[in-house]
Amino acid sequence: MNAPSPQSITGDHDASDQTLELFRDAVSRFLDRHATEQDLERWREAGMVDRGFWRLAGEAGLLAPSTPEECGGAGVDFRFELVVIEELGLRGLEGFGAAVHSGIVAPYLIHFATAAQRQNWLPKVVSGDLVLAVAMTEPGAGSDLKGIRTRARRDGDDYLLSGQKTFISNGQTADLIVVACKTESDAISLLAVETVDAPGFTRGRNLTKIGREAQDTSELFFEDVRVPAANLLGGEEGQGFAQMVAMLPQERLVIAAMAQAMMERALKLTVDYTKERRAFSQPLFAFQNTKFKLAEARTQIAAGRAFLDSCVALHLAGKLDGTMAAMVKLWITETQWKVIDDCLQLFGGYGYMDEYPISRLFRDARIDRIHGGASEIMKTIIARSL
Repeated sequence: MNAPSPQSITGDHDASDQTLELFRDAVSRFLDRHATEQDLERWREAGMVDRGFWRLAGEAGLLAPSTPEECGGAGVDFRFELVVIEELGLRGLEGFGAAVHSGIVAPYLIHFATAAQRQNWLPKVVSGDLVLAVAMTEPGAGSDLKGIRTRARRDGDDYLLSGQKTFISNGQTADLIVVACKTESDAISLLAVETVDAPGFTRGRNLTKIGREAQDTSELFFEDVRVPAANLLGGEEGQGFAQMVAMLPQERLVIAAMAQAMMERALKLTVDYTKERRAFSQPLFAFQNTKFKLAEARTQIAAGRAFLDSCVALHLAGKLDGTMAAMVKLWITETQWKVIDDCLQLFGGYGYMDEYPISRLFRDARIDRIHGGASEIMKTIIARSL
């Protein structure tokens, strides 16, 4: 599953870039060996990725590498997380939930968990023994986080958690789920639910989607689930909304990075196909329309890469705000959709066939304009800054 290499992760080139590229090479070799086309097809059919693969990824250092060393991680910066995300996107492995596990949920534990919580959970997050999920969305509450109805009632040294969540990535496999819920005075708190031996917790359907078939996405049900008060993230009630808002810029940057890699993969697949496929006694690539469409795609991809790199640099400096994160997520995911659609068109009827990767890219890309905040929400956030 050889993949194109993205041009860069940041625009800077310093001594750490050598370490970064060595890491990329190690990730690439691991995926070539352990995530073949046959593996991916098996995961698609099963609707989830094998737990054994999670542990292999942990052994190889692919999971949550930015976790501090004292908690079992490599203690590297966010760029190393993006290497894994990009390499997955360049290979059609968007269905492996490492982006959610490492880039979206693990940071909640790194930044907000108490010292005891970090020591208890993070080493197993890094090893792949604990798979992470975050449960925010409910049947009646999506982007409106304040509208959630799941509640946690204090009962001695525990909380009794009741409610329903839906569209939860890693929902079938997760061992530790960060659940957004209402506590006293209707304030939002985050409770970490350990799913092993949790009476009252049930997983619903592994939801059937139009894309990312290997990504398990579930309904979750909580009926008076007894959760130790020690699992309250950060140890203080009412901090959940602020914690979620603080993590949203990174979540949107993760989605943008995956979308960018998918665009780059689509272009490579299309260039290769149009140079091989012949029509009217010449390669499709020889036609002016083909060249112009691919030139447009290449330009849009280069612009996306530059925008992403600038936002990564801001994030590393602690300066990526919600507005800029919304802008990069909006621009790249909307551009991704157009680029992949244009690429599929150049495949003609073959682009509509499931056996061709471009058709799967088309389906897999559609969610990026919805999850992590739909494009309409991103526009609303951006408009508030005007």
